[in-house]
Amino acid sequence: MQRFERFHAIQQLDPVNDHCEICRQLAGYEFPWDITRALEIALIRTFCVPRIATLLDRTAEFHHRPQKRYDDTALMVALILKWGHDTPRGQSVIQRMNRIHGHFPITNADYLYVLSTFIYEPIRWINRFGWRPLSPVEKQALFYFWLAVGQQMGITTIPNTYDTFEQYNQSYEREQFRYNAANRRVGVSTLDLFLSWFPARLRPLLEPCVYAIMDDAMLQAFGFPSPHPWQRHLVEQGLRSRGWLLRYVPARQTPHFYSDKPQRSYPQGYTLTDLGPPKMLPELNAAEQENSVGSPSEKSG
Repeated sequence: MQRFERFHAIQQLDPVNDHCEICRQLAGYEFPWDITRALEIALIRTFCVPRIATLLDRTAEFHHRPQKRYDDTALMVALILKWGHDTPRGQSVIQRMNRIHGHFPITNADYLYVLSTFIYEPIRWINRFGWRPLSPVEKQALFYFWLAVGQQMGITTIPNTYDTFEQYNQSYEREQFRYNAANRRVGVSTLDLFLSWFPARLRPLLEPCVYAIMDDAMLQAFGFPSPHPWQRHLVEQGLRSRGWLLRYVPARQTPHFYSDKPQRSYPQGYTLTDLGPPKMLPELNAAEQENSVGSPSEKSG
């Protein structure tokens, strides 16, 4: 299948009834790298909210086990995209996520905001840096996919249209993004995690590149320095060039889901029972056995 053939095939699908398949195509074939990067931005954007950052700061998972916390979150999101929220495997991931969240006092407004970032950050990233922009069908599919996930999570008052949920996302950020010491602590731990993936000698050069990907509202909420305009331009131009070059690369014939990649926290592979804060695992796995619905196993070397 040529690169634009899959695009045209996706456009024939219905964003309401076929949203799981459309999102599977986007995450596994069309934009696997871009969606992973966009969800990283979505993750770190939520830390700009003092109420969310304070909770994460108190649990200290991003301070003591940042790689596992990152991997667990990324894997659960990727597994839902891979299997779909409407399958036993996908539903088992959502149930586990609900059990983890149930230990913490998270407001419905914060749930709504985090859910919205899973829709709009990938759309914004891909429209800026992807090899092509997303179509209206694909945008609506992302909306309906995460709307259904949110409903299974018990989130209430989810806006029922793409535009109204986007307005919620934007107004929430205007009202809630502000500097707080907890934001900075969690942000620094996350920044250190990202930089740890590269050789030590490159980290001082790469740190401004991370700042360059963040917008001004994020930088201010974390108390991070603003990059020089040329640094932001260089990073953005590099990402746009990558997208442009991909237009001329043959289409991917096999899926490349994030959940299929080797994980730093699980070099020998993982199963769903590995995911979650270590102190919660006995309780989570006991509940998993009692309510087993064919939990996904992604064990790989």
